[in-house]
Amino acid sequence: MTVEVQIDAVLLEAAQGARQQAYVPYSGFQVGAALRSVSGRVFFGANVENASYGLARCAEQSAVQAMVTGGEQDFTEIVVYTEASPPASPCGACRQILFEFSPDARVSCVNHLGERVQGQVKDFLPHGFRLER
Repeated sequence: MTVEVQIDAVLLEAAQGARQQAYVPYSGFQVGAALRSVSGRVFFGANVENASYGLARCAEQSAVQAMVTGGEQDFTEIVVYTEASPPASPCGACRQILFEFSPDARVSCVNHLGERVQGQVKDFLPHGFRLER
């Protein structure tokens, strides 16, 4: 991963707030994510579980879906907030979804202890793929 960089306070606060809204009756594992689009707008999401586990949505996916629904398709950075130690990073499916939109975007995984894992989306998903848009 890359050298540790300052975490955007607005994104961190949005990710923390989103985490509080997570719907996790099965795992109890709350995740919040917030991203900043290229235009500067902030979009956020929380994980939403379902009794049919395959239908659950991760926080990162929720944030990307909010961005796309908001009319944008590129982001510069994303913060993923959990209370896991070490901080939880995006799952494989989320890594591919993030890569689809912004492989060069910065990712900061952070927890309540201030621990962090950082890098670019492409660092989290080496050899990711995209079709030409």
